Amino acid sequence: MFKVSKTDANGKLLKLKKNRLYPGSWINLINPTNEELEKLSKWIDWDVDTLKSSLDVDERSRIEHEGNNFMVIVNLPLLDDDGHFDTLPCSMIFTPKNFITLCSRENRILGAFTKATASTFDTKNKTGLMLSILYKSTQFYLRYLKIINRKTESIEYNLRNTTNNEELFLLMEIQKSLVYFTTALRDNQLVLQKLLRMIKVKTINNLVAFSEDDIDVLEDIMIENKQAIEMVDMHRTILESMMDGFASVINNNVNQVMKFLAAITIILSIPTMLASFWGMNLGVPLTRSEYGFWYVVATSVLLTVLVILFFRKKKMF
Repeated sequence: MFKVSKTDANGKLLKLKKNRLYPGSWINLINPTNEELEKLSKWIDWDVDTLKSSLDVDERSRIEHEGNNFMVIVNLPLLDDDGHFDTLPCSMIFTPKNFITLCSRENRILGAFTKATASTFDTKNKTGLMLSILYKSTQFYLRYLKIINRKTESIEYNLRNTTNNEELFLLMEIQKSLVYFTTALRDNQLVLQKLLRMIKVKTINNLVAFSEDDIDVLEDIMIENKQAIEMVDMHRTILESMMDGFASVINNNVNQVMKFLAAITIILSIPTMLASFWGMNLGVPLTRSEYGFWYVVATSVLLTVLVILFFRKKKMF
């Protein structure tokens, strides 16, 4: 998808044709084709292989600049339709006249910048638009962490009543999502710190203009991002402790079952053993007694009851 839009004098977002570059416009590419990437490469005079590499799902957050172009790659949070959490690389490119975003998939962060929210951003203010995207990304990280926390509490409640493998698999899926979030947030924080240093030492002033207010907003984003990192670390610690705790509970339940089965086996073996002795084709005591059978049964019952009382005293069941 290749979209070109621009904020007009009244603050409305206008959709423009894709036949050329418009000064002050925002070019948004979602899962672009090779032809669209080739077109963009010619427009902004940037190597097409660099543009393609930024679409790699495993691409790390970083900063690149070449000629008059400047690119910031960050990882955005992603929530799939099936409820799985992931991260998505997103490139934000500054050219002398335009702002460009490049992602391999649709996402809620860029999707939040529409005609309905056009009053909150201006495509001609490239730094402001980038900072708005970064701030929105951090907000979604925090929002998704709250969702993960609610899901974890629900799974914990279910595990207290039953230890189905399905619940454990859900915990493992959440744990994997938190690993993705941790890696992405830490990489994003490094990029934000590097960007702030580059602004303060004025190494990119000829490429991107940051005002004092922009620097304050960037520092606020770094604080929010750090908070998200701390929340992810806290959730990971809680989840790991929960997994270890439930593993211990499962092992203890298995031990209790095995102990109970061992006790039942011993109890049932007593009448079986006596029946085996008196069932031999040999001369045994009470063979000629009229009440011999009942003596054996009574002895079996008595020994069984004594063993049961002994096991109950030992709290084996």
